[in-house]
Amino acid sequence: MKYGIIATDYDGTLATDGVVADATIVAMERYREAGGKMLMVTGRELTNLQTACPRLDLFEGVVVENGAVFYRPSTDEMTLLAQPFPPEFMASLQAQDIEQLHQGQVIVTTWQPHGETVQRTIAELSLDAQVILNKRAVMVLPTGVDKASGLGTALKLLDLETEKVAGIGDAENDVDLLRRADVGVAVANALPSLKAIADKVTTQPRGAGVEELIGFILGDLL
Repeated sequence: MKYGIIATDYDGTLATDGVVADATIVAMERYREAGGKMLMVTGRELTNLQTACPRLDLFEGVVVENGAVFYRPSTDEMTLLAQPFPPEFMASLQAQDIEQLHQGQVIVTTWQPHGETVQRTIAELSLDAQVILNKRAVMVLPTGVDKASGLGTALKLLDLETEKVAGIGDAENDVDLLRRADVGVAVANALPSLKAIADKVTTQPRGAGVEELIGFILGDLL
């Protein structure tokens, strides 16, 4: 099997409306039985993901908060991969009445049209931070922290650095994931900008696209 690891995004890729289909779970189980290993790399926070996805046991490792936190389901251990922002950042954003503002272990999130306000606040506080978009979502992370850095750290922590990785996603924040992987795959419903940099685009959307990728890998067609 050429690609011994699949690193997948969650929403819009593995899941539809936050739910993973039974057929997709069966395909992942088949991949694991053949010796493959699953990793998840998502912008979601861990507690939210645990509620949405009851089958995290299928994954060797889970990178959440878009690369800022690593979770190992088999041991229930969580590791921060970056330092949280100073309290002044959230306080400043809250004072500007930004709606749907939230802070995770590291990540700070809101929604458009607040991206410009967030960028301005970062500059005013001279923070070493970046804004990553995920469709309408606005995610703030320390500079250099993204899905590629999270995947790289996960592979190191799991002692899987020598394995070839197939990365699959659907949105802007998956660009780094696909470029870090040995082969980058966009599901059929992915944004055109992601399809443009992908090595392969599935014919099926979301979870069915992941199933298609698994079928290609197990059939030695990829």
